[in-house]
Formats: sequence, C-alpha cells, structure tokens
Amino acid sequence: MLQEYLPLLIIILLAILIAFIAIGLGMLFGPRRPTAKKSQPYESGMIPYGQGTRRMNVRYYLIAVLFILFDIEVVFLLPWAVVFRDLGMTELVAMLIFLGILEVAHLYAWKKGALEWE
Repeated sequence: MLQEYLPLLIIILLAILIAFIAIGLGMLFGPRRPTAKKSQPYESGMIPYGQGTRRMNVRYYLIAVLFILFDIEVVFLLPWAVVFRDLGMTELVAMLIFLGILEVAHLYAWKKGALEWE
C-alpha cells in the first residue's frame, strides 16, 4: 500500500532539493551590494515615510486562519468524494459528522462577523 505513495514522495523530495539548490546558488553567486537606499522600505514608487513596519489589524490573521480551516475541509473532502461509491454507511456518517462540525465553525465565524470585510 505504501508503494503507491513512493512516486509522490520522490516528487516532493525532488522539489525540495531543487528549491534548496536554487536558493543556495542565488546566495552563493548572486550580487550582494547592500546600501542604505536599498534597505529602505519600498511603497509603490512613493517616497517612504515612517517606519517600514505597520500594525496590522487582527482581522487579516483571522481571515487567514479561517481560510486554512476551510481549506483543510476541502483537502479531506476531495479524496472522500473520489471513493464515495465504494464506501459504506459508516464512512458516510463519519463524513457527515466531520462536515457538521465544520459547518458549526463556519456559522460561528459568520455570526461573530469574522467573514465581513470592513
């Protein structure tokens, strides 16, 4: 059974290796001439004012966490949908419970106004 995942594991390891090689080559052979002007924050061609860091509203992080929560729902739902016809009643009930819990989280976030963009 695990042999079916071997090509996927090889592709993931190869992608990680290529990413590290590309970053390493860029750091090794890339030009490094830091100046004070290059270290300034860039604001779309405008003259920067103030510090480069600003306080972010918590709402951005809340939206990100909710996106991850409901993205994980899709990650579990797609493989289940592929083998739906081969599953029995137990698996159907388990998935309905899972979707019910996620829908409660969705309704809670909606009720609290977490999905409204102001």
